[in-house]
Amino acid sequence: MTLKMRSAGFSAEDELEGKQPHPIPLEDCLDLHTFSPRDVASLTEEYLLCCRDAGFSEVRIIHGRGSGIQRRTVRAVLSRLPFVKSFYDAPPQRGGWGATIVHLQLADELPSPDPEGEG
Repeated sequence: MTLKMRSAGFSAEDELEGKQPHPIPLEDCLDLHTFSPRDVASLTEEYLLCCRDAGFSEVRIIHGRGSGIQRRTVRAVLSRLPFVKSFYDAPPQRGGWGATIVHLQLADELPSPDPEGEG
């Protein structure tokens, strides 16, 4: 499955010039190294929504080690998404603190709305 995301390095100028959004394969791992830092927050949110809808319960986000700016950006997004169950540094063999493991609450695990409007 491939995801075409407008937020992934795709500007209004690109659209005016007739360029197409960058296709991103939908997998259980997202490597942010190829994306502009300005796109990281929106890309992360949109990608995880698509992963959740596709049935992924775990996704690894590779943000790199560097100065930690990308890691902080990713984790700020994760902390506000209601369908993110948990997240933590990847084990050393999967990237260590250069990657974050995210556990997603799948759509069928979400609480169903109360038909009576209570609670």
